[in-house]
Amino acid sequence: MARLVPFARYFALAATLAMTSALPANAQEPGDQAGFEQFVPSARVQATSIDYTVWDDALKYMVFRMGRSSRQAAATPEPGTGSRRTWGHTSRYRLEGNRVIFSFLERDIIDSLTAYKQDLEATANTIDIAALPRNEQLAFWINLHNATVIEQLAQEYPVRSPSLSKFGPDEVPLDDAKVITIRGVAMSPKDIRTRIVYPNWSDPKVIYGFFRGEIGGPSIMSEAYTARNVSRLLEDGARDFINSLRAVEKRGSTMHVSMIYQEAAPFHFNNWDADLRAHIGRYARDEVAGIVETTDRADASLYETDIADLANGQREPTLSYVLEDTGGLAGATPASARVPRSVARLVLEQRRKINELIRRKELTPRVIVIDMQNPDKDGYIVE
Repeated sequence: MARLVPFARYFALAATLAMTSALPANAQEPGDQAGFEQFVPSARVQATSIDYTVWDDALKYMVFRMGRSSRQAAATPEPGTGSRRTWGHTSRYRLEGNRVIFSFLERDIIDSLTAYKQDLEATANTIDIAALPRNEQLAFWINLHNATVIEQLAQEYPVRSPSLSKFGPDEVPLDDAKVITIRGVAMSPKDIRTRIVYPNWSDPKVIYGFFRGEIGGPSIMSEAYTARNVSRLLEDGARDFINSLRAVEKRGSTMHVSMIYQEAAPFHFNNWDADLRAHIGRYARDEVAGIVETTDRADASLYETDIADLANGQREPTLSYVLEDTGGLAGATPASARVPRSVARLVLEQRRKINELIRRKELTPRVIVIDMQNPDKDGYIVE
């Protein structure tokens, strides 16, 4: 993998330059918890865009893609030889949702993440985010949210569960930690979702842009959101999550769904059962569509709090040698690396899952169609 080290100097320099800008005249004084109304999308639109190339490169390095859900619960792994303890992920949902390689991030990389998160904050103190085109605004809030979640977890790692650990000066769960400050307004990841994005974007697919650092939430994408791709990535995220086991299950006559829908209900599912079914049905494949049609009530009860990493927030003392996948390149010599046995096991399970999906012909090719008359417009997907 490419290292993030070359980005460290950029992150630090960009943050320093941006933070030297004076706060706009209408900025709130630090500590003022009001002021969220200034982030409501404005009627005046400025043709300004933000470049996320560096964040895109970082995500391509940090994100390990697990592939789509097989909708089969993973069996409980056996303890290692000569031990009663099972290291690593044991959740029945452990083969779902992309992972961030937190356990492999070194200090200079983590410091780079902090500098980049500060750079995003400084950008919003320099320009009026609410006056950008709506897709630009949405991409900014999603990237800031996800960069903050990843940076905070990287700083505190090893962490077993973001929901059960303490973050920020108030020592609260990550979702509620006010570790972001823009125009004098201190905010948490949850504030971005429920006080800025959910109230101002009516399509519930925005739910799937937000990475919560836990297996139970939507996947982290391996590319940055931009004004051009935000709609496509949210569609991808919706399709991936809704058709996963961690999002929808049938037990008796009840459709059990993820608890993330409960948070979004006041904004997107006022008529809880009908609105939720309509939304899930929009993206559901055969099995989930059948659950929507054959149940008589919906209950938000599913959620896995294990961290979305490769090692389950643990420092396992035993390492194994694994070979690097050369992708079939002629003449390439596989290199070996020492990794925790639990990580090697998870990667092996992931490969077996992918092979099974291929055998079942459930991995279908995808084509992105681009309108050549409007090349700057995001394409749409044909499966």
